[in-house]
Amino acid sequence: MGRLTADYAQLLDNEVRAFLARSDTFYPPDAVKLTIADQRRVYDDMCAAFRQPRPASVQVRDETAGNVPCRIYEKGPCKVSVIYFHGGGFVVGGLDSHDDICAEICDRTGLRVVAVDYRLCPEHPHPAAFHDAREAARWAAATWPDNRFILVGDSAGGNLAAALAQHNRRDSKVPLCGQVLIYPGLGGDVTRGSYVAHAEAPGLTLSDLAFYQKLRAGDAGIADVTADPTFLPLADSDFSGLPPTVVVSAECDPLCDDGDIYCARITGAGGRAHWIREDGLVHAYLRARNMSRRAGDSFGRIVQAIAALSEDRWPYEG
Repeated sequence: MGRLTADYAQLLDNEVRAFLARSDTFYPPDAVKLTIADQRRVYDDMCAAFRQPRPASVQVRDETAGNVPCRIYEKGPCKVSVIYFHGGGFVVGGLDSHDDICAEICDRTGLRVVAVDYRLCPEHPHPAAFHDAREAARWAAATWPDNRFILVGDSAGGNLAAALAQHNRRDSKVPLCGQVLIYPGLGGDVTRGSYVAHAEAPGLTLSDLAFYQKLRAGDAGIADVTADPTFLPLADSDFSGLPPTVVVSAECDPLCDDGDIYCARITGAGGRAHWIREDGLVHAYLRARNMSRRAGDSFGRIVQAIAALSEDRWPYEG
């Protein structure tokens, strides 16, 4: 976790500070020395503490998409489904860590949500998570052949959603009507912009990102994967043909500028993309949506974006 500096004293309100303080109570002073198993345990405990009850109207079941565990959230018949990829740096998280988020998206939009439990690092380095994301999406398309799909993901899951949308242009196995990326890491230049300005941001630091990226690369090494668009979507040279895209970034996050750059490349290639920078928010603020007005308002905008894309509406300029 990053240290709260004088700059963040100006940028963050008391509700966001309270969220960060509560999150910090789960991490010991020497958290960086925790084993991967202990990091997962701490993260799961933290997520459980923030978790909200599922809405009673949402029906939930677990299924296996080929070889990939998934959780299905349904409220009623629908012609569009959401495929959700959770965050956690490709190292932590799973179906339970984002269970209430997926349930609330289902409840508030009426859309089916398919949450994907992709394999994690370091046991399963890249491209294992991407392969699982692709397999689960293809399974969903085959299971509900009359549906179109919106790819949604936060943090690492936003990376997977973007990578899958770009890859899907080549095989068109999944009929997409949009993607919504929430504070995604897409592979921006770590020597510029938000990567420098927020290198020590509370909630996620530049050193945290380097740690996760190294684990994800595995034995291949960073140099061998940074040109791979399925590892870093901004490494792609072609951003044409992508579905309508909404990216929501947190201001106080090293990853913030990735969303702006990604949307600019899509619009530059003739597509539709809209970037929202959420001022005064930090990475992983979805967990704060019930204790922070700013986070709650942002979650509302995320839900509205998903609903709009499901109806083929574009409520943004351009």
